[in-house]
Amino acid sequence: MASFSQFGNDLYTGKRSYNIIGRRRIWYTVSAVLVLIVILVPIFRGGFVFGIEFRGGSQFQISDTKNLDQTFAGDTVTAVVPGADPRVTVVGNDSVRIQTDQLTDAQSVAVTNAIAKAYHVDTKEVTTSFIGATWGQDITRQAITGLVIFVILATIGMALYFRTWKMSAAALVSLIHDLVITAGVYGVFRIEVTPAAVIGFLTILGYSLYDTVVVFDKIRETTGEDGEKSRRTFGESVNLAVNQTLVRSINTSVVAILPVGAILFIGAFILGAGTLRDISLALFIGIIVGTYSTIFIAAPVYAHLRAGEDAVKKRDKRALAAREASLTS
Repeated sequence: MASFSQFGNDLYTGKRSYNIIGRRRIWYTVSAVLVLIVILVPIFRGGFVFGIEFRGGSQFQISDTKNLDQTFAGDTVTAVVPGADPRVTVVGNDSVRIQTDQLTDAQSVAVTNAIAKAYHVDTKEVTTSFIGATWGQDITRQAITGLVIFVILATIGMALYFRTWKMSAAALVSLIHDLVITAGVYGVFRIEVTPAAVIGFLTILGYSLYDTVVVFDKIRETTGEDGEKSRRTFGESVNLAVNQTLVRSINTSVVAILPVGAILFIGAFILGAGTLRDISLALFIGIIVGTYSTIFIAAPVYAHLRAGEDAVKKRDKRALAAREASLTS
């Protein structure tokens, strides 16, 4: 613990430093490759797998069964309705959930009877439900509306707080980066996208924005303290601020990801609770991606946007001249 504290202190004082801003092209390349992967792979694999809440359909669930064979469950449904296209999922350790396209009332009754007979239970023990496509469309529209409102308010709020649109733009790039990669992971691994997952997507945007604001606040403080006699260039001052908040960002992420990981494990493997699993998985991925983007995307993009300003160029030239003069004297 003492060595880690010393490590953080060395980063804060500048005794130890990682050239994060100076190597921004590397981080841009890494992110660009990841974004291309999470966009192209789902396209070639047929797109995202949306839950029944979005696409609509019929759902049947049998609980307290020892027969968890997914093929058996699917064959039971197709034997009654050949075109049902069943999607079978094992829920927890003793339940099987079967989702199909929208069925008629007669087909739903027939499937319920077939499942009850196959699993040797009463029809009352087969839980059935139906979700219309209209409801799924409403959820999609509300999610998109919420995302747009969040992005607009966050952009305006940061521009007003930091008094510069460039910090706001850099934060927005980071948010889009987080959302695309987190959602893309679902597409790459064919993980079902449910309303709980969408809630997780929106939640990680808030976490990422919070982390970015903390780092940007330190950047503003550090660059604002540099006077005319400073020997640091603007990029070096931004890099110092990022290094000073590096340990804090890591600690915050670890503290956040441990309980989320515990909820993911409990929800997925112990309780079999789909909602817990879906929202915690989105949060788990998003926290990791958000921590990376705050350090390696948001701050470098901001420094990049400011690098072309005349005031910054003059400051860098003055700092380099002062540094050279001190070496020759």
